[in-house]
Amino acid sequence: MNAPFDRPLGAEPHLEPGVHVGRPLPRPNAKRLVAGRGNYVTDMKLPRMLHAAFVRSPFAHARIVRIDVEAARAAPGVALVATGEDLAKLCTPWVGTLDHFKGMKSEPQLPLPIGRVTWSGQAVVAVVAESRAAAEDACELVEIEYEDLPVLADLDTALALDAPRLVEGFADNLCFRSSLEGGAVDDLFASAAHVVEADLAFGRHTGVTLEPRALIADYDASEHALTVHHGTQTPFQFQDLYSRHYGIPEARVRVAAPDVGGSFGVKLHVYHEDMAVIGLSMLAGRPVKFVADRLEAFVSDIHARDHRVKAKAAVGADGRILAMAVEDETAIGAFSTYPRTSAVEGNQVIRLIGAPYRLEAYRADLKVVFQNKTQTSQYRAVGHPIACAVTEHLMEKAAAATGLDPFEVRARNLIPDDAYPCQSLTGYKFEQLSHEACLAKLKTLMDYDRLRAEQAELRARGIHRGIGIAAFVEITNPTPAFYGIGGARISAQDGAVIKITPSGEVRCLISVTEQGQGTEAIIGQIVADYLGVSRDIVRVITGDTEVTPHGGATWACRGAGIGGETALQAAKKLKANVLKVAAAILQAQPDDLDLVDAEVVDKAGGAARLSLAEVARIAYFRSDTLPPGTDAQLTVAHHFAPSGYPFAFTNGIHGCHVEVDAETGLVKILKHFVVEDCGRIINPLLVEEQVRGGVVQGLGAAFFEECRYDEAGQLVNGSLADYLVPMSCEMPDIVIAHMETPTRDTELGAKGCGEAGTAASSAAALNAVNDALAPLAAELTQIPMTPARILKALGAF
Repeated sequence: MNAPFDRPLGAEPHLEPGVHVGRPLPRPNAKRLVAGRGNYVTDMKLPRMLHAAFVRSPFAHARIVRIDVEAARAAPGVALVATGEDLAKLCTPWVGTLDHFKGMKSEPQLPLPIGRVTWSGQAVVAVVAESRAAAEDACELVEIEYEDLPVLADLDTALALDAPRLVEGFADNLCFRSSLEGGAVDDLFASAAHVVEADLAFGRHTGVTLEPRALIADYDASEHALTVHHGTQTPFQFQDLYSRHYGIPEARVRVAAPDVGGSFGVKLHVYHEDMAVIGLSMLAGRPVKFVADRLEAFVSDIHARDHRVKAKAAVGADGRILAMAVEDETAIGAFSTYPRTSAVEGNQVIRLIGAPYRLEAYRADLKVVFQNKTQTSQYRAVGHPIACAVTEHLMEKAAAATGLDPFEVRARNLIPDDAYPCQSLTGYKFEQLSHEACLAKLKTLMDYDRLRAEQAELRARGIHRGIGIAAFVEITNPTPAFYGIGGARISAQDGAVIKITPSGEVRCLISVTEQGQGTEAIIGQIVADYLGVSRDIVRVITGDTEVTPHGGATWACRGAGIGGETALQAAKKLKANVLKVAAAILQAQPDDLDLVDAEVVDKAGGAARLSLAEVARIAYFRSDTLPPGTDAQLTVAHHFAPSGYPFAFTNGIHGCHVEVDAETGLVKILKHFVVEDCGRIINPLLVEEQVRGGVVQGLGAAFFEECRYDEAGQLVNGSLADYLVPMSCEMPDIVIAHMETPTRDTELGAKGCGEAGTAASSAAALNAVNDALAPLAAELTQIPMTPARILKALGAF
C-alpha cells in the first residue's frame, strides 16, 4: 500500500493568515441574490425571442414509424417545428467515450433521434413558438406512431447472455469494463482469520437544482455568430462543443453563464434538448429559449448512483484489513454522456474503495451497463458515496467479527499520517492526508464515549439509537491527465486577468464560475490579500467566454485550488507592476516599497507614500510625466495548470447519530458530525456552507431520494409530489471541525471541499442505522433506507 512516490516537493505554502484569506467573510453577492436581483437565464428576455417545447417519447424503447407535424406547424403562434432529420443537417453527431477507457463504446447521438427512441421522456420533436404555452399546445398536435422494441429495464435483463442488444452491432450491453488487481488477493483471503462480505445496492437519484436547466440560443446569420446564455458550470466547454458540432468558428461563439441556481454536476453535460436549441435558433433566425420544467428535468437531467456492489474483505485476527475484492455493476442509461462520459463514476468507485486504509491486496471488476432509462453521469462527489459506503460497511463488519470498537478498528487500519507520500493499490498517489488526526478529532467532537453509554442505557428501555462513522478520501484539483489524455477538450488550467481601473479599483476576470458556492468571494479575498487592497474594491467577473480568459471553470472542487492559485499569481504579478510604476514616480526602488490597503508604503517603516488611485491616475492620464522607459502595465494575465500530483486529494471523516423507530421504520437523524481537511482554508464560512450542503445531499440519498422505474422502463415518481428531497425540518444540526494539510503543489496550498459533505454522509448514516438495528438482528444493505425497507429488514412483512 505505502509505496513511496518520489517527487521533489515545491516551496512551502505561504500559511500566515492574511487580512482576508482565512477569514469567515460573507459572500459579496449574497445581498443582491436575497433581494431578488439575481440574473438567471430563466428570467432573461431577448428581443424577438421564441420559446421551445418538445414532444417526448412515452416509450422506453421503440421504433419511430411515422411523424406528422403538419397540424402543429399550422397552430397559432408556431414559428417552427423540427424533427431529428431537420437538425441532423446542421449538427454533427457526438459519441460519449474517452480514449483512455480502452474498449469503451457508445452509440452516436444527435439532438433529436432518427428512427428510434431509447428512453421514456426522450425529446423527439421540437416546436418553437411565440410563447412556451403556444409551443406546448402545438406539441399536442404532433402525431407520432411507434413500434415497441424490447426494454432493458434492469441490470439482470441487460446482462443476460440472451439479452437483446440495445445497439445493433454491439456484441453486448456493456459500455465499459475494467479490472484492477494488486497483491496476493487469493492467498490473503485463504489465510485470513475472518472473511466479511456485503451485497449493497444504491438507488438512482438526481440533482433537483433550484434553477432547472435553461439556455437561450441567439444565432446571427449575418455574422455566422452564436451567442448562448446558458445556465452552466462550464462555458468554455460548451463554446467548443457548439463550435465544433455546428461548424461555427470558435471565436464567433459566445457562451455567457450569468447567475446559476445550483449545479451539482447536472449542468456539466451535453443534453439533447440543449444542442437542439442551437439548431432551432439557426433554423428560425431568432433567439430561442428553453427551460426544462420540473417534470422534464426528472426524465432528462442526468441521474446518478445506480450501482450494485458485491464486496468482501479479508480480516486478520487483530482487526487488520488485509485485502478487499469488489464487483461493481452500474447502469448508465441508453448511452454514455458527452463529453465527460458515464464511465467515470464507476471507475472512481473501484479506485476509491479502501482508499483511507492500508491494504496488502485489492481486486476489483467494473461493468458499466446500458439500459433503457435516463442517462446517468457525474454528480456531486462522483463515485465517492458508493466507494465510501462499501468500504465503511466492510469496516463495521470487521469490527463485529473481531469484537473491536468501530473507532479502534479504523485506528488499526488507517494510513498513518507520517506515511506520506504513498500510493494506493489502485494507482492513486497521495501527497499528504490526515486520517489519524481527523479520527481523533471526530471522537472528541462527538463525545463518543458519552454517546455509547447513553445508547446502552436507552436500549434497555427499548429506544434504538445508532452511531455510525465513515472515513473518506476526496478527489480535487485534477491535472490535465484527467480528461486531456482521453481526448476531451476539457481544460484543467484556469486563467485570470486582473487590472487596476483609472479610479484605483480592481477588476478580476477569471475562468472559474459561480453557481452559488462562493467562487466570487474566495477569488476576491485572494486577490485582495496578495495584491494588497481591501476586498471592497475588488470586483470578480466570471462566466462569459467573451470577456474572461479560457479555463476549465467549476467542477471536481477545483475552484479554490486551481482558480485560486491562478488569481494569486496574477495578483502578485500586478502588484509587482504597480510597485515598479510607483517607484518610478517616487524615485525609489520597487523592493523598498509595498502595497498595503491600496496605499504604496515604505516596506521598512510602513509610512504611506502614494495611493493606488494616484498611481492609476498618473499611469492612465499623465504617462508623459513618467520617466522614459517606464512600462505602466496595470493589467496582467496569468494562466495556471496544476502539475506534480495528478490530484490534490483531501480527506476527512463523518459521524452520524440516529434513532430508529422499530414500529414505523422512521429514522430521526439526531446529529451529524464532520471533520474535514481541504488544505488551506480560504474562507471558513464558505467551507462550512459547502460541507453542510453536501451533507444534506448525502443524507437525502441515504433516506429519501430515489428515481424508481417499473418493468417497462417508466419513471414512476418523476415529480416533487412523489420524489422526496430532504427538508430543513428533517435535517439535524451538522457540527463541523477542520484540519489543514496544505498541498505543496501550489503556493496557496488550497485543495477542495465541495464534495466532502456528500462523500461520506450516506455511509455514516448507513452504519448508524445498522448499529441501531443490531440488537434486533436486522441489517440494511440498500440506499435509500426508506421506512418500508427498514420494516422489511425487521421482518414486519
